[in-house]
Amino acid sequence: MSGRTRVTRLAADQRVGLIVLILVLVAAIGTAKPMFFSTQFIIAPMLTSIAIFTVVGLAQMMVLSVGQMNLAVGGMAAAGAMVAGIAYQALGVPLIVGLVIGLAASGLIGAVCGLLVAKAGVNSFVVTLAMSFALLGLVPSTYAWVSPGAAITVDTPGLAELGRATTADLCIGDVCGPEGIPLILFIALAAMAVIWFLFARMRVGRETLLTGSSEKAALLSSIPVARRIVTVHTLSGVLAGLAGFMLGASTGSFTPGIGQEFMLQSFLGPILGGTLLAGGYVSVIGTFLGIALTVVIRQGLLLFGVGIEGLNILLGSILLIALSFDRVRDAVGKRSALGAARRPEPVIEEEAR
Repeated sequence: MSGRTRVTRLAADQRVGLIVLILVLVAAIGTAKPMFFSTQFIIAPMLTSIAIFTVVGLAQMMVLSVGQMNLAVGGMAAAGAMVAGIAYQALGVPLIVGLVIGLAASGLIGAVCGLLVAKAGVNSFVVTLAMSFALLGLVPSTYAWVSPGAAITVDTPGLAELGRATTADLCIGDVCGPEGIPLILFIALAAMAVIWFLFARMRVGRETLLTGSSEKAALLSSIPVARRIVTVHTLSGVLAGLAGFMLGASTGSFTPGIGQEFMLQSFLGPILGGTLLAGGYVSVIGTFLGIALTVVIRQGLLLFGVGIEGLNILLGSILLIALSFDRVRDAVGKRSALGAARRPEPVIEEEAR
């Protein structure tokens, strides 16, 4: 590959554009508001938000891989966190055990949605919207039943450290890690590594992407399409539950409000990162960068005194632009493919001997 071709490909890579935009915004905001570089008050909380929202974005990306969506991602996050909190409070289980129980609960909810979509043939929009409303009533009712204060606060060993400690708290002798890097960020990086390996190196990941590209072609290739759809919805539920657990650990309590702001972020990250709404292509790194961009914008606007209403307007506008760009890109791709299919093959005549 020539150097010119390599440069052209880099310039066309959406992730490169996101990196450049993030760096420009960080430099601009930091120059105007030097407080932006405060490790304790800005950087660490911002990286915590990036970690949580990245996992939320991965949850949505899983179902987008087959051209579907999960509108119950916030409710699944709240339910998974709630079950984990109840396990800690009522059963006194260790940190990892409670986490596994919570992820199993949210994964089960996702599996139910996947079964309804794959077996009953109901649209994912309808199924997950209905599930979202069901969880919107079930989760607060359960909190009110198990806890008088409608919140579960636990002192499980390791939970507070996992949610609020940074690498500066990890020391070997007199040498400690850098400030401003929360430990919770490594959970998000681990989730990214697992999902990347799933799609890049495992057969189930390749079959999932083929299902998203063309369900008919997947069926003709003997791919168990229904099973793949159930799998992605289950994993979406697991990742949503993980994000809910991370938010609860970072705040120190599990509440019904967990997951309320997850919906917009779950779409912003993958779409800005290059994941196709129609399915067939995902980007784990792009999802992380898309989330990082929105969090940087969010933090910058807060430093400049922009209220939550203005922030939501801007983020919603960004999502609309990204969705429009995705549809245009899909239409252009289909038109190019159709033009190539209609173009007649050149006829090469043999020379008369």
